[in-house]
Amino acid sequence: MLARTLAATPWGIDALPVEVEVDVHKGLPHLQLVGLPDAAVKESRDRVRAAIHNSGFSIKPRGVVINLAPADLKKEGNYLDLAIALTLLAGHEALPAERLERLLVCGELSLDGTLRPVRGSLAIAELARRERVKELLLPAGVATQAAALSPTLRVIPVNTLSDAVQHILGLERIDPARAVLNDQDAPVPTIDLAEVKGCALPRRALEIAAAGGHNLLMNGPPGTGKTMLARCLPGILPPLTHRESLEVTRVHSAAGTMTSSGAFNVHNALIRTRPFRSPHSSVSTPGLIGGGGVPKPGEVSLAHCGVLFLDELPEFNRAALESLRQPLEEGMIHISRARAQLSFPARFALVAAANPCPCGFLGDLRHDCRCSPSRLENYEARLSGPLLDRIDLRVEVPRVDLEDYRRTEPGESSAVVRTRVESVRDIQLARDGKLASQLSGTELDTEAMDKKVRATLERAYDRFGLSLRSVHRILRVTRTIADLAEVEVPQVSHLAEALQFRMFDQQKIDPAPKTRSKGPAQTVPATQD
Repeated sequence: MLARTLAATPWGIDALPVEVEVDVHKGLPHLQLVGLPDAAVKESRDRVRAAIHNSGFSIKPRGVVINLAPADLKKEGNYLDLAIALTLLAGHEALPAERLERLLVCGELSLDGTLRPVRGSLAIAELARRERVKELLLPAGVATQAAALSPTLRVIPVNTLSDAVQHILGLERIDPARAVLNDQDAPVPTIDLAEVKGCALPRRALEIAAAGGHNLLMNGPPGTGKTMLARCLPGILPPLTHRESLEVTRVHSAAGTMTSSGAFNVHNALIRTRPFRSPHSSVSTPGLIGGGGVPKPGEVSLAHCGVLFLDELPEFNRAALESLRQPLEEGMIHISRARAQLSFPARFALVAAANPCPCGFLGDLRHDCRCSPSRLENYEARLSGPLLDRIDLRVEVPRVDLEDYRRTEPGESSAVVRTRVESVRDIQLARDGKLASQLSGTELDTEAMDKKVRATLERAYDRFGLSLRSVHRILRVTRTIADLAEVEVPQVSHLAEALQFRMFDQQKIDPAPKTRSKGPAQTVPATQD
């Protein structure tokens, strides 16, 4: 007897349809699985047999052929166990074959018939909606997450193979899963900005970066608070919108990171807080941007709609850092392999921290730099000009004297700053439909600017040898600074502040570090006529 149903196989952050066909015929007992299965799919034969037996069902020894169509598509992972088991039961007439029509079924079976969660439930739900299936059967651990995609999609949470059979037969109907859209993740552990004393300029840069979604590089000696400032950033960012939450959850679900103690975190249907990813400097290029035979999301995609923090930036592999150019510019990462060409979302704010030199004390008044000129040149060469050109804000985080630290009053709390950040983002989204950091060159029309602002920008362009990309990024930061000041038309003072944050790279490494004195970045002749 022939039986078939619809299942899915992962494809990046998406899912592709797989038709599971089973033909049971007379002949010597055997079970043949065809259709380009990988090792995990091939092993499903033994899992399915044990699950059927331990669930109380019996099948006669017959010749069985299981086909996974289309035949030229590589089938991967643990997605097909439940579909194979149900069609196998239907092929042995233990289940009416017509009941499997217009169903999409995914789930891994344990030997006792219990269903285990699978990755990419949102992608599977999107596939089910696209295929217009009657019902989507998923393990109960991920059904709530899939139901969040559409209120009209019937997602049936199934705990065991026996439950799935009883539901399909209509003996024990299972109610569709309900998405809890107001479900909130546990708060991300962050440091409150009130704990950061001094560092007025870095705090200002952090607020601008949060408000407009800009990239930020902090440079300074060890122990001055660069990492602490970066970890304050999640506390001043607004929560994800529903659309962003679906996008982020889809990426993390496909990557298999939505786990708690090795199991899926069923208490959170959707990710509601912005991701904060902080990979170690030893991360490989595929680990950072994604990769594999069939590419999977990397750190840049896991940071989508959130923050990617790279501590000790020059210590990262140069090839890995250079691979950040495309996502920083486009908000997407395109990966080509022999078997697949996939694109992943990667719109994130890059926050990086770096020491001024290998020993960390270049320009420090209290410590002598021990680095030779050649070491300084090699250290500086680790960060290419094109990469630095894509960083909007660069700020020095100086050492704070202990006496000044004791006398300094605590600054504003993260909650106060977050209120301003949310207000600016609302203004930018209402005006342009996107954050300032996402504005294109045509949307940054210099002809509409004030004449003084345009003249100042032209002088800075000539004096500092800026690239056109730098000009666009300066204008984006200027727009954010003006929005923070609640000014509709940017003024010269706003442009001057944006230029000041940009001109940090004008300080070149001195070949005689021990005689180098600490000083501020070059000032911009913004107010000079």
